[in-house]
Amino acid sequence: MDVWEGSGFSLSLILTLACLIFIMVSKSMRQRSKLPPGPFPLPFLGNILQLDSKNMAQSLLKLSEKYGPVFMVSLGLRPILVLCGYETVKGALVDQGEDFSGRGKFAILDLLSKGYGVVITNGERWKQMRRFSLMTLRNFGMGKRSIEERIQEEAQILVEELRKTKEQAFDPTFFFSKAVSNVICSVVFGNRFDYEDKKFLNLLQRFNEHFRFVGSTWGQLFTRFPQIMRLLPGPHKKAMHNAKTVRRLVKEYIKEHQATLDPCNIRDFIDCFLIKIQQDKQNPDSEFSKKNLVATTLNLFIAGTETVSTTLRYGLMIFLKNPEIEEKVHQEIDRVIGQSRPPCMEDRSKMPYTEAVIHEIQRFIDIIPLNIPYSVTRDTTFREYSIPKGMDVITVLSSVLHDQKKFGNPECFDPRRFLDDHGHVKKNDALMPFSTGKRMCLGEGLARMELFLFFTTILQNFTLKVAGNADDIDLSPETSGFSKCPQCYTLHLIQRFK
Repeated sequence: MDVWEGSGFSLSLILTLACLIFIMVSKSMRQRSKLPPGPFPLPFLGNILQLDSKNMAQSLLKLSEKYGPVFMVSLGLRPILVLCGYETVKGALVDQGEDFSGRGKFAILDLLSKGYGVVITNGERWKQMRRFSLMTLRNFGMGKRSIEERIQEEAQILVEELRKTKEQAFDPTFFFSKAVSNVICSVVFGNRFDYEDKKFLNLLQRFNEHFRFVGSTWGQLFTRFPQIMRLLPGPHKKAMHNAKTVRRLVKEYIKEHQATLDPCNIRDFIDCFLIKIQQDKQNPDSEFSKKNLVATTLNLFIAGTETVSTTLRYGLMIFLKNPEIEEKVHQEIDRVIGQSRPPCMEDRSKMPYTEAVIHEIQRFIDIIPLNIPYSVTRDTTFREYSIPKGMDVITVLSSVLHDQKKFGNPECFDPRRFLDDHGHVKKNDALMPFSTGKRMCLGEGLARMELFLFFTTILQNFTLKVAGNADDIDLSPETSGFSKCPQCYTLHLIQRFK
């Protein structure tokens, strides 16, 4: 018994000394390197116990009240620079955009990308993939009339599907996922899919589950401790399985394209990429490979589906909660568009209130509160602090979209903040739901077009009716980690003109 007690005491003493040494060394390193202040990290765990995994953005904002808009935290073994507020985020991503243009580690997205693609890569690979993706999307009509026509067509198909609900209560989640996804499918895969296509539904289901998992506590644990979590049981195992499944499905689509590829008849993004692989076969510096094709296709698909469909779902909840706002949008639609034709992008400039409402929906719901992590590309100085190359950076977009100086009373939903005294749309640089700078979302133009055309087409045809009591609608998110997902809900759609 004495031996065991002695061993226990020795172990406790060793652990205590190790913690003290860790604290002293960490403190000394921070002082020598002139890093920003922050809460003191525990060995191995870092500051995880001081952060709420269910609302990480709020936890970081609370720390910023003590340490300022530029501070450090440790998530597991990784020290991370945290930036809060419009001026701070703009200072890094725009004013020092080159220094902060790297992509930080994000294990849960890497399940899909495997170190390839455009979202979480760096250096020459990222530059080549981003340049090619932007150019190809533009060639296929991103920001031009051809993509507008694709969205208009899909919006009308969606309306016909919504009519089939026959004014009964329903959950809109997969209606929006299918419609929005079909827009990017028409560009990436060359065609849209029937809403009952089993392969298509399987892909959507797994993407939806993966997106929800990213925002969950388990998702954040996987992001912080990927090597350990891979060895343990839990919901992350399903996320890993889903990632393998969607990669396999995309590989099947690519294989079908290879078998029918005709350089004289380019159908879509995959065809363009396959041709580029052939053209660069002899170029040792080329990043065009099958692995990058799979990853970039997945990047475009998930970016072009989940964020827009979730924004639409959240937007309808807000209309249900604020029927007077919905009524004003109805009035503007009736005045500018009427009922004889579908909405088009030319209408947007004549519909300032609707545009302001969409801006406010994006600001209010704050769908990606923490942004995808950045990293510092070279040793730099920021706000008098020395930031070493390779440091991961979290830009808290919540702190920008709810910045008190840029948006008075930010917790209130108020479209008028985006209108001037003459009722015209008023620009606000702090509205950055797609981030800003060199890593800004490459699908921003497409997403803005989709939001306007889908919202106006739905409200042109339907009046929303709450299933229950409007006062019971809870706009707080179901999950709020990296991403926010609204609570599940049902609604009735009443045809406006029969």
